[in-house]
Amino acid sequence: MAAELTVPQLSATHRPTLDQALSAIRSRAYWSPHPEHPKAYGETAPADGLAAFEALRGTRFDLDQPGTDGWTGGEVSPYGPELGVAYPHADPEVLLPAMRAGMGAWRDAGPETRALVCIEILSRISARTHEFAHAVMHTSGQAFMMAFQAGGPHAQDRGLEAVAYAYEEQTRVPGRADWSKPQGKKDPLELGKTFTAVPRGIALMIGCNTFPTWNGYPGLFASLATGNPVLVKPHPRAVLPLALTVRVAREVLAEAGFDPNLVALAVERPGEGIAKSLAVRPEIKLIDYTGSTEFGDWLEANARQAQVYTEKAGVNTVVLDSTDDYRGMLSNLAFSLSLYSGQMCTTPQNLLIPREGIATDAGHKSYDEVVADLAASVGGLLGDDARANALLGALVNPDVKSRLEAAASLGEVALASREVVNPEFPDAVVRTPVVVKLDASKPDPDAAYLSECFGPVSFAVAVDSTADGLELLRRTVREKGAMTVGAYTTSADTERAIEEVCLEESAQLSLNLTGGVFVNQTAAFSDFHGSGGNPAANAALCDGAFVANRFRVVEVRRQA
Repeated sequence: MAAELTVPQLSATHRPTLDQALSAIRSRAYWSPHPEHPKAYGETAPADGLAAFEALRGTRFDLDQPGTDGWTGGEVSPYGPELGVAYPHADPEVLLPAMRAGMGAWRDAGPETRALVCIEILSRISARTHEFAHAVMHTSGQAFMMAFQAGGPHAQDRGLEAVAYAYEEQTRVPGRADWSKPQGKKDPLELGKTFTAVPRGIALMIGCNTFPTWNGYPGLFASLATGNPVLVKPHPRAVLPLALTVRVAREVLAEAGFDPNLVALAVERPGEGIAKSLAVRPEIKLIDYTGSTEFGDWLEANARQAQVYTEKAGVNTVVLDSTDDYRGMLSNLAFSLSLYSGQMCTTPQNLLIPREGIATDAGHKSYDEVVADLAASVGGLLGDDARANALLGALVNPDVKSRLEAAASLGEVALASREVVNPEFPDAVVRTPVVVKLDASKPDPDAAYLSECFGPVSFAVAVDSTADGLELLRRTVREKGAMTVGAYTTSADTERAIEEVCLEESAQLSLNLTGGVFVNQTAAFSDFHGSGGNPAANAALCDGAFVANRFRVVEVRRQA
């Protein structure tokens, strides 16, 4: 296979980016090579991206991959329109052997070449960020600007971060060594040794509906950069962003002289449920999954032949003890509860508030006052429909709407959800958050606040004291898990106590956020998404542990 992209070309173009990414994961300082602003991509990029997306609608998305035995699709945008894209349906008996065929050459290419090829893939995706943004918007329901940023540069950052960790872990061991052991008066014992990072096998990346690229790219690129072929199995309602990703990856691999079947797409027919059958196949050695706790637990228990990385559900909590910026706290929380209609695995759900109230710079505020002021802050933020649409996006599926409607019966409603009309997409289901008052004074194993209620639903939970709130926080994280924990306090002792709970229960903590950084946002190269240490996820995005077990080092010793 003649390479159009040579290693020297790739190195000249992308080695500086790899070096900067390696520096960033070591320093944890802010860095990103992917612009967040739509105008950074050129004057014609917005129109070109929209046109490219529209050109995909109603077409057959051919990938020229082996084993295609039919066509399937059926995505409908949460904003209303049918996408009408037909994707290849794969016969795994044909596709999986074809994916393995290119493993040897990909393994022998070595960590640096693999990293550079992965960065070229990300670079080409970045150049088409506007097109990808529309694909993410119309499969996830995110508003355009969020789809652009989270589905574009932020997702690309997470993919590059995984490549950097993969390179760093694979190069900890030298490629070769000369070994000499002195034997006194005798000649020394001498061996030549080589060490090769060997991939485990085919990786299965099971995509999610809400963040197909942001949640998908870490596992995809961690596996590919460590030498493993990757079979991308998208969520049936969010195929297009990952299908585009697979197409770009296959093009780059072929141009670099590698087998394009190292990356392939597996789309299911309606009701087929291929994730389960693929997950237990002996060829599948790695699995990345984001989604429900039920299926994540099933994968961990049943896909015994594979290394399984899961991000599941958790109950994210904010402890309100005291604040020296009451207005800033309310504003920050209101935005966190509203962004993408709470359809983020990092959105706060439980707000633990002492029933006697909290001390603030605006005077003492009772529990009822805090809840009422928060409700007013959310209402003010979303009072203008244009701004509400830009923040909320659309509900991703009918299950979210059902949970939102049912939440109003769980307790006293402090803030009722309202319908917002999207004039551009009148079929979109747009709803503001609901805030429900609950009381933790009576132990109740079935209390609503002890389970995740995914969507724009928050519980203002009255607790007897901050200390009782911390015990509830500990119990919640230990039993249900949490992707994020937030807290507000002006007390150094309370801050230490909150931090201790999070350190002991392995939960990522944000303290006293009152400005433009929010508890449900994380920055690649600096913030860890999840910890892998509580039930919400068994891995963190991204750290050494996320990549190191995707390959093994095989040693060959030769007599010198």
